[in-house]
Amino acid sequence: MHQEYDPQSIEVAIQKAWAEQDVYRADELSDKEKFYCLEMFPYPSGKLHMGHVRNYTIGDVISRYQRMLGKNVLHPMGWDAFGLPAENAAIQNKTAPASWTKQNIANMRDQLKRLGFSYDWNREFATCEPDYYRWEQWFFTQLYERGLVYKKEAEVNWDPVDQTVLANEQVVDGRGWRSGALVEKKKIPQWFIKITAYAEELLSSLDDLDGWPDAVKTMQRNWIGKSVGAEVAFAVDGAEPLRVFTTRPDTIFGVTYLAVAADHPLAIRAAESSTAISQFRSECAQTSTAEADLETMEKKGIALGINAQHPITGDSVPVWCANFVLMNYGTGAVMAVPAHDQRDFEFATKYGIGIRPVIAPLEGEADVSEAAFTELGRLINSGDFDGLSSEQAKSAITAWLAERELGEEQVNYRLRDWGVSRQRYWGCPIPFVYDAEGNASPATEFPVELPTDVIMDGVGSPIKKMASFIDIVHPQTGEPATRETDTFDTFFESSWYYARYCCPDLDTAMLDERANHWLPVDQYIGGIEHAVMHLLYARFFHKLMRDVGLIDSDEPFTRLLTQGMVTADTFYRRVGDGKEEFYEASEVSISRDDRGSITGATLIADGKPVVITTEKMGKSKKNGVDPQSMIDRFGADTVRLFTMFASPPDQSLEWNDDAIAGGSRFLRRVWNWFDKHSAALQSSRLKPVAGVDSSNSSIKALRLTLHTIIKRVVFDYERQQFNTVVAAAMELMNAAEKADWDSMGDDADAIKAEVGHAVVKILAPVTPHLCDYLWQQYGDQRWLFDADFLTVDEAALVQDEITYVVQVNGKLRGKINVSASADKASVEADALNEENVQRFLDGLTVRKVIVVPNKLVNIVAN
Repeated sequence: MHQEYDPQSIEVAIQKAWAEQDVYRADELSDKEKFYCLEMFPYPSGKLHMGHVRNYTIGDVISRYQRMLGKNVLHPMGWDAFGLPAENAAIQNKTAPASWTKQNIANMRDQLKRLGFSYDWNREFATCEPDYYRWEQWFFTQLYERGLVYKKEAEVNWDPVDQTVLANEQVVDGRGWRSGALVEKKKIPQWFIKITAYAEELLSSLDDLDGWPDAVKTMQRNWIGKSVGAEVAFAVDGAEPLRVFTTRPDTIFGVTYLAVAADHPLAIRAAESSTAISQFRSECAQTSTAEADLETMEKKGIALGINAQHPITGDSVPVWCANFVLMNYGTGAVMAVPAHDQRDFEFATKYGIGIRPVIAPLEGEADVSEAAFTELGRLINSGDFDGLSSEQAKSAITAWLAERELGEEQVNYRLRDWGVSRQRYWGCPIPFVYDAEGNASPATEFPVELPTDVIMDGVGSPIKKMASFIDIVHPQTGEPATRETDTFDTFFESSWYYARYCCPDLDTAMLDERANHWLPVDQYIGGIEHAVMHLLYARFFHKLMRDVGLIDSDEPFTRLLTQGMVTADTFYRRVGDGKEEFYEASEVSISRDDRGSITGATLIADGKPVVITTEKMGKSKKNGVDPQSMIDRFGADTVRLFTMFASPPDQSLEWNDDAIAGGSRFLRRVWNWFDKHSAALQSSRLKPVAGVDSSNSSIKALRLTLHTIIKRVVFDYERQQFNTVVAAAMELMNAAEKADWDSMGDDADAIKAEVGHAVVKILAPVTPHLCDYLWQQYGDQRWLFDADFLTVDEAALVQDEITYVVQVNGKLRGKINVSASADKASVEADALNEENVQRFLDGLTVRKVIVVPNKLVNIVAN
């Protein structure tokens, strides 16, 4: 080689060769074992951030490693291209979302290619392309025919600025998560998919996902929220019985009031004759229904002046309207047992409602004067059921109610049907038409194409006033009709994109047999923030596609890796109104201690201190690092190396300018070592050794180090601990640089080749450009990633001597080398006779000698 390491020229040349030879094209006809690796695809915002780089580097490392194991790897990339950001940007920039999105995709594609990711670009698509979304439109109509799709009027969170429905999770402190506008409650017609019909399977099949993090599975279990209990009917004069669901029928004798939602028919009826109740209902309409907000907000209520009849005792029970009861959860009514539920207790105490204890501890009495007793126990004040345990009473009381048709055992789920309607423009049109009477029918021709030649002159959807889109001939009757102008929630596109990658060129069906070849995805990678919504919807869609006959597997993703976020030093001050004002790193002067740690910072403009924290990288915090600037400065391989070395994949990565510079220095060391030994490597090529002098102590020691590292690297790649893989490569380079090559005689070149072979193979998935270049120079003529991965030579791991660390009372006092065949007594004797150890034992009595085989000796003395 005999030249300086120039990552820019090397990387561009290698990438050009990969592209020209289409190295990463996936082939279903291969007889190799398949491996499908996928990262959650990006929204085309126009510019990669470091979170993207980390996520996609993790996926690329896994893909390249699996390829080196001899597998046929599918590793695709595409674009989650519909959604509000493009529409809002188009309004701001007075352009159309389609052109804005297309340009952003081009920019980000170039950035991804510059990082050297091994994507099969032949499979690329964007979800805003009609060739893609036509099939989800067709699929939606298939679900409609199966009774899994319906439209109904529903109360929604309405953002008056963004002019669209928001999920509860998108409402923060009563405001829209993007616009910041106060959210309104509205009732509008909405399309739904019956995800609740799959609630039990979505829950039970989590047990089969052995490759998923427990935290993600727990979040999904909680979101689905299965609860077993009883539905109980409380008679109400002049109205239908008030039905409530409870998981604690054992507490039914403790009911002292019932609470209904503000939109419950009883509340609506009562409001007709009460201004106070009407005003309370209006107040509830402005309250956030997000679960987190419901937990923390003040619990308020108003008596409706209506009484219900207790189904067992016949007692009169007052009915209240409360702001913590939601109409779209359960029956919109709850039975309140203040003695045994803390929320009910606080509400009853606030409004002076009775508190009746009916559960006592198994031993002793319950004190409900200060707080509710919420544990299981034994029944008291419960008539014929007194003395039963809570578990016994649950069954007995439920059976008693069922016999009298006053209640029944029931399983409830927290999960609600998926509302997929959105009122904005930039999304997939919902494929339905309406006749003159407003009756909905599914479209019969696809795609129902979204017009892209539009002018965004406000937040309202332009297609809602576009006659050329709205007015059509009814496909069944031939009469005048109108199109649906709502579009799909963008989770719809991301719920099945992974399957379309298997056959993106198919124009006659949604999927074909290639989907069954590749699915399920063997490795999926993305942030834990998608643990519930996206991952749950994707699992649901997969089961739907199975039941429609498109695929034959049950789950979409076999193994899931949730990568940690990328964080960085963040600088801010609190300004007059209490808000935080952030500053870029270039705007502050940082002071450090002798070890280089940050001790403080001041704003350059005024010399006054700023607060330093570590936060997730983002534009709002002004702490982002531009990946392109790092690539231009250090090269893609260094950026990749740093993101893998700085932290395990599932933990947060703290950005460090010094560390990335250190990564660059390490790659130069690798380059320089190969350059220094280029003659030997050219003649011996990069390959494992055979037939070397096994009696040579230098060879034996270096090969022991080498194959110990290889064994560890193989283990770490399998468990996806890539930071320790990079550390192992650094350890091997240290050994290679310190090796006494002259002492190895005629076998030196062969050992250099073996070390070089290992260095290239260890680093190849992480720094593919440098390693592929070195492989072309010194290895064989195949592409590096078509070559086999590393194999451990077990013979090289056999040791003649073993080094033991010797401790006295837990403190390191010496080291000894003993024969590998030495017995425990010999190891003890050598440890006790070590010169420095004897010095620390002088005057002490040895009480015990603990030998940890092949590692350490600890001498306990006093």
